[in-house]
Amino acid sequence: MKRYNILRIAVMAMLIAVGVVISPILRIEGMCPMAHLINITAAVLLGPVDAFLVAVFIGIIRMCLMGIPPLALTGAVFGALLSGILYKVSKGKIWAAVLGEIVGTGIIGAIVSYPVMAFICGREGLGWFFYVPSFICGTLIGGSVAFVLLYRLQHIGVLKKMQTKIKEGGLLWKKHASTPA
Repeated sequence: MKRYNILRIAVMAMLIAVGVVISPILRIEGMCPMAHLINITAAVLLGPVDAFLVAVFIGIIRMCLMGIPPLALTGAVFGALLSGILYKVSKGKIWAAVLGEIVGTGIIGAIVSYPVMAFICGREGLGWFFYVPSFICGTLIGGSVAFVLLYRLQHIGVLKKMQTKIKEGGLLWKKHASTPA
């Protein structure tokens, strides 16, 4: 069983909050690039299951508070999960996490969105691949931003420290001897 420590839960809550707040940026129906940034970041920092949970909570909050259709879920959960899985399988390759988001959301999530929107929400005139172009565009934009951000954190040595601290449940920043308590 995965050990949930306070720091892991706090990071999940922070990613959920940031995901909800930045999701309207560049958003049009079927394309939410900032959600993909959060999915990939959660997958890299927390792993596939926690990234999936972050995506679910963001989707539910966006649907309830912002009136977003079920695309908020179908367009996020598959990518978040696959992003974390590919990141883990590749032994920490950021490009694999981005690829997981592109395939998981851009293709799988887009195709799953068709029956949800057509049959459950009553949207007419949709085909199985209706959402693929916009979902792919959104994942490419958000994935590019995530890649640059995470690659930079990895390059300066911060990413591994963050992952270790989250896993261990320790403080993200050490107190220095010269810093008053």
